[in-house]
Amino acid sequence: MVRLSGLSIITIVTAVSAQFTSTGLSVTLQDVHYFISPFSVGKVSVDHKALNKVPGVYGFKPVSVVPDAKESDLPKLLSSWTSIDDVFQPAFARIILLGSAKHPHGGPPGQNKKHLPGVESTILKLNNNKIPQGPYFLEVETGSLYPVHRLYPDFTGSFLEGLLQKPDGTFQTLSAQIPGSASLTIGVPSRLYYTKTPAKPLAGVRLGVKDIYRLAGVKGSNGNRAWYNLYPASNVTGTAVQRLIDAGAIVVGLQKTSQFANGESATSDWVDYHEPFNPRGDGYQDTSSSSSGAGASMAAYEWLDIAIGSDTGGSIRGPAGVQGLFGNRPSHGLVSLDNVMPLSPTLDTPGFLIRDPYIWDAANAAIYGKNYKSLVSAKPKYPKKVLALGFPAANSQAPSAVFFNNFLTGLTKFIGGTATTLDLEGEWRVTGPSGPTLSQLLNQTYATIITKEQIDLVRTPFYRDYAAAHDGRTPFVNPVPLSRWAYGDSRSAADLEAEYKAKATFMKWWNEKILPGVSDKNQCSSGFVVYPGSSGGQNPRNRYRTLPGAPLGFGTSRISVFAEVPDSVFPLGEVSGFSAISNHNEKFPVAVNIMAAKGCDGLLVKLAQDLVKAGVVIVPKAGGSVEGGEILMKRRFEGVDMGY
Repeated sequence: MVRLSGLSIITIVTAVSAQFTSTGLSVTLQDVHYFISPFSVGKVSVDHKALNKVPGVYGFKPVSVVPDAKESDLPKLLSSWTSIDDVFQPAFARIILLGSAKHPHGGPPGQNKKHLPGVESTILKLNNNKIPQGPYFLEVETGSLYPVHRLYPDFTGSFLEGLLQKPDGTFQTLSAQIPGSASLTIGVPSRLYYTKTPAKPLAGVRLGVKDIYRLAGVKGSNGNRAWYNLYPASNVTGTAVQRLIDAGAIVVGLQKTSQFANGESATSDWVDYHEPFNPRGDGYQDTSSSSSGAGASMAAYEWLDIAIGSDTGGSIRGPAGVQGLFGNRPSHGLVSLDNVMPLSPTLDTPGFLIRDPYIWDAANAAIYGKNYKSLVSAKPKYPKKVLALGFPAANSQAPSAVFFNNFLTGLTKFIGGTATTLDLEGEWRVTGPSGPTLSQLLNQTYATIITKEQIDLVRTPFYRDYAAAHDGRTPFVNPVPLSRWAYGDSRSAADLEAEYKAKATFMKWWNEKILPGVSDKNQCSSGFVVYPGSSGGQNPRNRYRTLPGAPLGFGTSRISVFAEVPDSVFPLGEVSGFSAISNHNEKFPVAVNIMAAKGCDGLLVKLAQDLVKAGVVIVPKAGGSVEGGEILMKRRFEGVDMGY
């Protein structure tokens, strides 16, 4: 059954005439919501009489294109399509445009046969070998074929906008909406259209983009409504995202960030936009920020493959930990951050939240370019030294402690090394320069650098432009950025220079005394430093907190920030805890962080892959648990799971 669920047409009226521009068409096929792209991939010639028995809407009919198979191969091929692609369904197989069909161009249709159970297929000759395989909607009158996007509701509130990637490399807002409670709609293209090649290792990979990366044709907000309404759409796509697109990735939407990429908590801090919902456990835990949309979406949606976020002080590692995902803060300076809103260029890094460590390596290779050394096809010489920082006692029976200690045992066994406890302050006293302790030296370093730099690069031009457009007014800004900028105003230029020196002092010490690199590219790092990430604790979003202030202090999560080394999150599992939200025992993720020497990013990805094979690290699934399963907030329609 095909039925119309909405026609999306923008009408532009001028003084001379009315011009109609199609932005696509929303339909349902067998109760699944689809979007017909407005951009044709080509034309075919078919006998209209052969299409009479297939229902359609507004002249569009569902068909399947099979360029390179024999008719005898169709049952096996189409069956495989239903298992690997969430867009294709048997209703698209009622008309099959087959490249090897023997009847002549424009000739009579082939006999009806059941190539899939319960579906009679009519075989027609495909006379255009440039059309990729997969499901399409055929415009009968013109013979034009249009790609199919399956529509999903963003029930976690992870996205700011659903996007459609246009043939010219720009983007437009997805003009589709399906039933959902305050949910945006996101469309994903068929996976069957794309074939991975050495030049396109990410072909068909569905990508969410944090709303600090500029995309051509798209308005950004940086988490601020005044910003969104003040500035026009970007005319360029930043290098990092463009490299992913060039490698074959498909951008499906712009994802929420906490305001100006500052760390914010749900309920107390998010004012302009609502924080996304963490799908794990009881569904009401804080997502961590600032890459909140990236973390929530990757934990919730099987239909999304990868999300690009950013990490200045923990904005990828935090969401990855509390939602049980792989995530990485890269070595600083290896990836271009042009056309990306800065928090602090001195500390900012791009990175990914991801479930599949194999896609992770290809994505890293794409955005790093020549700065990345992949070890996926090599045999790494893993360093034998492991420094454990902040690990629980070996005999602790706390649920998260068991995970952390089992990981440490599994890691050292796998690499054939030994683990030593790292006393950071003690090492500093012995091998560091004389003077203050680490906590004293670095207490104000992070807060000063991010606030002073963002004031100059973001706040000052924003306030100036807003005042010019609004009769001298000041735009609304959330409490956290305001409080941080106020702290930055209290610090002088001399203070900033002093904190730059403090960072440089720590970086030199760490990279020379604690975790230096080695010349052998297949080893790269002299060791690993590991520390607990998420311990499965609860941080419910319905809790009011103290007033925000400057992010003062120094802790383990700041090491990679100041030392500029790669720091990755590996998911380990989850622990059970009683939820005051659901009044039920729920499961909450446990994850560990691991650092290597600067520039050894590829070593960590290869280690993740190998530890998965060894059973030390898990590959998380999308769902209410890292093992998958129903999400408590997940919408069901008439008792039937619609794949949401």
